[in-house]
Amino acid sequence: MATFAQTSYDSANYAASRPTYPRLLYDVVLQFHKEGQANGGSDRWNRAVDLGCGTGLSFTVIGQESILNDDHEGFQTVIAVDPSSNMVQVAKESLPEHFQSRVELRRSTAENLSFVQDGTVDLVTAAQSAHWFDWNRVWPELQRILKPGGTFAFWGYSGLRLTRHPELTPLLTAYSQGTDPATSLGPHWEPGRRILDNHFLDIVAPALGWADLTRVFYTGTHYPALAEPPHESKDVIIRKRMTWGGGFAGYLSTYSALHRYHDAFPADRERVDGDIATRFRRTLMEAAGNPEETALVEVEWPLALVMVRKT
Repeated sequence: MATFAQTSYDSANYAASRPTYPRLLYDVVLQFHKEGQANGGSDRWNRAVDLGCGTGLSFTVIGQESILNDDHEGFQTVIAVDPSSNMVQVAKESLPEHFQSRVELRRSTAENLSFVQDGTVDLVTAAQSAHWFDWNRVWPELQRILKPGGTFAFWGYSGLRLTRHPELTPLLTAYSQGTDPATSLGPHWEPGRRILDNHFLDIVAPALGWADLTRVFYTGTHYPALAEPPHESKDVIIRKRMTWGGGFAGYLSTYSALHRYHDAFPADRERVDGDIATRFRRTLMEAAGNPEETALVEVEWPLALVMVRKT
C-alpha cells in the first residue's frame, strides 16, 4: 500500500470518489459472525479491528449500525488501522461526534498490531486493502489478537464495468491491465493488484488454527467461472451513477497506478489534451455515444468477500 501511504496522495478525493459498500454486505459478514458465537460464547460484540481502514468507509458502519435488525447497536469499540497518515487524518475528521469515543485510530500496518492485546478481538475486517498484505506476517497477528471463534472478513472490488455498455469492457481492460507502460496503467500497479483482480483466490488460510474459508462472489456474469461450488456467485451489489466529468473523473484519479504513472511520466500532467486518465475518459465517452461531461453513467464493480473463523 506504499502509494496510498505517500503524503502526496489525495486521500480526500479518495473518500469522495470511491463507492460505498451496501448494507447487504455487512449483513452477510455479521450473520457469519453471529453464527460463530456458539464456538466462543455469547459476548461477541465487544471489539472490532478494521485493517487498512482508509478514510473510514467500513469501520463507521461496523461500529454504529444496528446489527441484523435486532437491538444491537454495533461493536462497543473499534480500532481502525491504516499506514497512511493522510488516510487516518481524513477518517478522523469525518467521524460523527457521537461515535468518536468508541473509535481508536492508529497509524500502523496490518502486519504490526502490537498495540492490540492477545485474544481480545471479536471481529477483524479489511475492506479493499487485503491485497496489499504480507500474509505470512498477517495470519500470525490475526491468530494472536482474535478470540477463539472470532471472525476475520475481508473483501474487495476489482475493475469497474459500465452497466449499460458491456461492449466497452475491452477498453477498460486495456487501460487498466495492458502491458505498454506508456499507454496503459497495467505495468504501474503494485504487485497486490493481481491478487485483487483474481478475487483473492490466491489467499488461503494456514492449515492450523483456522476453519475453511467461505467465499462469496458478487460478480454477476462478469466472471462465471467463480460460481463453481462450494462457493457462491451472486449479482453485483456495488453500483453507482455519476457524471462523466464529476464522479467518474474523480474515481479514475484515485487509481494508485495513475499516481505511479505520473511519477514515471511527469510531463503527462501538462499535456494540453489532458493526462492519460482524462484522455481515456474521453475515449469511453465517445464510445458510449454520450460525450457530455454532465451526462450520467452507471458504473458497477464486481466484488469478492472472504470470511473465516479462528478455531
